[in-house]
Amino acid sequence: MSALKKKKPAAKPAKPAKPAKPAKLAKAVKVKKVTKAPAKTIKAAAKVAKVLVKPVKAAFKPAKKVAKPSPRPVAPPAPVRHFAAKPVGLKAKGRSVNIAPVAPQAAFQLPLMPNHLVAAVKALDEKKAADLRVLQLGQLSSVADFLVVATGNSEPHLRALRMELERVVEAAGSRTRSEAHKDSGWSVVDAFDVVFHLFREDTRRSYGLESLWKDGLDIPVAAILKA
Repeated sequence: MSALKKKKPAAKPAKPAKPAKPAKLAKAVKVKKVTKAPAKTIKAAAKVAKVLVKPVKAAFKPAKKVAKPSPRPVAPPAPVRHFAAKPVGLKAKGRSVNIAPVAPQAAFQLPLMPNHLVAAVKALDEKKAADLRVLQLGQLSSVADFLVVATGNSEPHLRALRMELERVVEAAGSRTRSEAHKDSGWSVVDAFDVVFHLFREDTRRSYGLESLWKDGLDIPVAAILKA
């Protein structure tokens, strides 16, 4: 056992370090007591603040976008239906159609006219007289029984119409008396019971002779030409 060395005692564990003492807290700051404002003053200040803040908010309020109404679709116009007029006197469906006959219009009844009047109207038509009119005056005038008005396109044309009237009326057995002034645009051929007035277009329009005798019977020239 002498060979064995004596064991040294184990080292003692180190003592834990003591925690550092905390620094001394600074002295507490003395807080002054705040005096409370009266309740009425606070309410009044709050109302003023609300009044001032509201318009500012409204000014910066973005405007609301108004949605545009979408256009309504326009319906196309309905097609117009045309119904055929029913003939007079139709019977029920399935039976024979019975249409009332239309009475023919009565032909114009020509008054009694002298032969030289008919011959003169046909001659004026052949000589290209324009706007030929024949009026029966009857009891409206004591000068003549018939009035004939025609238009020529120039002075030479008027002269040719006047000479043809004189020839045709005298050939039918009646006498004539004529009156015409140079470049007047108006010639008169008097056949006693019939008076012929030959005008240039502008002269006829300015005198309006037909309007003076508008109450006379207007005889269709086409009916005279067929006589």
